[in-house]
Amino acid sequence: MTDKVVLVTDYTWSSTEPEARVLAEVGASLLTAETGSEQELVKLVPEADAILTCFAHVTPKVVRAGKKLQIIGRYGIGVDNIAVDQATELGIPVTNVPAYCLDEVAEHALAFFFSLARHVCSYDSAVRAGNWELKTGMPMFRMAGRTLGILGFGKIGQTLAAKARGLGFKLIAHDPFLPAGVFVQHHTESVSLDELFSRADCISVHMPLSPQTRHMVNRDLLRRMKPTAFLVNTSRGGVIDQSALLLALHEGWLAGAGLDVFEPERLPPGHPLLNAPNLLATPHVAFYSEESVVELETKAAQNVADLLSGRRPDHVVNPEVLKLPRWAHLK
Repeated sequence: MTDKVVLVTDYTWSSTEPEARVLAEVGASLLTAETGSEQELVKLVPEADAILTCFAHVTPKVVRAGKKLQIIGRYGIGVDNIAVDQATELGIPVTNVPAYCLDEVAEHALAFFFSLARHVCSYDSAVRAGNWELKTGMPMFRMAGRTLGILGFGKIGQTLAAKARGLGFKLIAHDPFLPAGVFVQHHTESVSLDELFSRADCISVHMPLSPQTRHMVNRDLLRRMKPTAFLVNTSRGGVIDQSALLLALHEGWLAGAGLDVFEPERLPPGHPLLNAPNLLATPHVAFYSEESVVELETKAAQNVADLLSGRRPDHVVNPEVLKLPRWAHLK
């Protein structure tokens, strides 16, 4: 018998069996939305004791409609699709999974860099069209010895640094919130934002999206890049000013870009950025491997299961709510 309901707003993997198993242990069952629209979620959430959400927007209206709601869990790291302020106001903990796809995202960023540098997609298209000429991808430059700039030096940025160092990259990074010792530990030079964009041959963005970081990669920073440099974003689309990037690619301010994320999440057909020169695009898949998805499902569900069974979840993004009397029983 189950007496608790967990509303799953959306997911992109084949099944929800891993989270169902975790939640069944605390007497909770899943209620899965069909569309994840605000209208549907507002209709379903009054039945829910908890929410698990991937990309769907858990808006203030949805949060307020959850009269039984005890916790909102994110399948992933960023929580910009959740009305955290509204949840905090109502005393509802919001959880995330801050470390589950470190290798996958780092590997995806490197795949972008090497594909851009070696003109893999250009050569593939040319060969399929009967063009076997070397000059299709000229010029190309050796990646070993090049400078990789990492914007945002959290767990994913540090994982990328470790992998890139083994490939012969020189490492610089910008993250004003970390002590100097973190950079030293990872054999990475800490630099200013302007210096990162002017010195790096490859720049990988790993910043969360917030009012402070929205469009932080703007026209001024893009103008500082080397014309032979590459820009990759596997974090959040809104960190980059896409109109500025479109101009930069057309004007040749940089050699190319790899984007796994966009603003909005899915660009409409015919969007000019998708026709930009020297752009590689993937549909927000950097997080994915068979291993990482099972880990994500399990950890996200465990956060919810912990709170529903009277335990303090490991990863609460608004921990101040746990000081409220309603959560005094948590162990």
